[in-house]
Amino acid sequence: MSIFVTKTFLPPKEEYQKYLDQIWESHWLTNNGPILQKLEAELKDFLNYQNFLFVSNGTIAIQLAIKALDLKGEIITTPYSYCATTTSILWENCKPVFADINEHDLNINPDLIEDKITDKTEAIIATHVYGNPCDVDKIEAIAKKYSLKVIYDAAHAFGASLRGKSVLNYGDVSTCSFHATKVFHTIEGGSVMCKDDGLFEKIKLYRSFGHINDDYYTQGINGKNSEFHAAMGLANLPYLSGNIIKRKRISELYDSLLDSNKLIKPETKEADFEYNYAYYPIVLENAEITNQVIDELKAQNIHPRRYFYPSLNRLDYVHSQDICPVSESVVQRVLSLPLYPDLAEEDVKRICQIINKTL
Repeated sequence: MSIFVTKTFLPPKEEYQKYLDQIWESHWLTNNGPILQKLEAELKDFLNYQNFLFVSNGTIAIQLAIKALDLKGEIITTPYSYCATTTSILWENCKPVFADINEHDLNINPDLIEDKITDKTEAIIATHVYGNPCDVDKIEAIAKKYSLKVIYDAAHAFGASLRGKSVLNYGDVSTCSFHATKVFHTIEGGSVMCKDDGLFEKIKLYRSFGHINDDYYTQGINGKNSEFHAAMGLANLPYLSGNIIKRKRISELYDSLLDSNKLIKPETKEADFEYNYAYYPIVLENAEITNQVIDELKAQNIHPRRYFYPSLNRLDYVHSQDICPVSESVVQRVLSLPLYPDLAEEDVKRICQIINKTL
């Protein structure tokens, strides 16, 4: 049987079914239905953050944030993230400007941001890579100094906390993905959170075509989500803490078995941080060894992922002149190893044996 980098967690079928029964009874399938409203209420409580919206996916979440902040110029961002972080900027007719990443956590290097600021710079979009938090203090200080907005792509960070609160609490706007591959998922889905009440109401209108009933206020888009997706979220949420514990145990087993002298594990330097164990990434010595490890694992039907690849400043359609040597090197050497709650211990041992032997 093949082992993939992730495996979607599904709650007991009967627990999801009870929400389906409610949908069949109400015939309310979408358009801010009662199940979606219940999910939003529970996630607000979980995150201790009231200005929270459930949307159709994590990409539209970033686009809504850019649109609502009325950004039109340059946005400084990370080259090391999923392509949606960059393509959302392009889709909203802004220009991504790339600042390279730290070597220790692979997040945007705040010490390189100021050199990228011009009179056209309007915002910073940074990703909490693998759920490890960016240097939020330095980024906030830079943003205040130059009157910039800060959007955090927190797609990986649900369930992780920094200084006693969710990592999603930082920035002017924080977005998240609840895609099926995430620690917490709604099959497809995402969220937008923001501090400013006026901005929140604007995003709320944008999410639903810009109107409420027959009253039209602004142009909008369809960023809504359905009762079926919200139902999966409600069925999954009670299992989140238990799944994180299981993911932690598997990660600690990897830690104990892998030859740490021949690889780097990206980690935050933040002391007051609780990880959600969203991923288990390793960075190897060079591309040749990385490809050998991939080949050896795939020969045993084990499928890691070079996550992320490529460095976003090198995407053909971006046409960037920015040079990001750390990111451009890491994408050639990074592997995310299989990690999900019911991954068997013997499979983890086998994966580690193959890797250590290849190294």
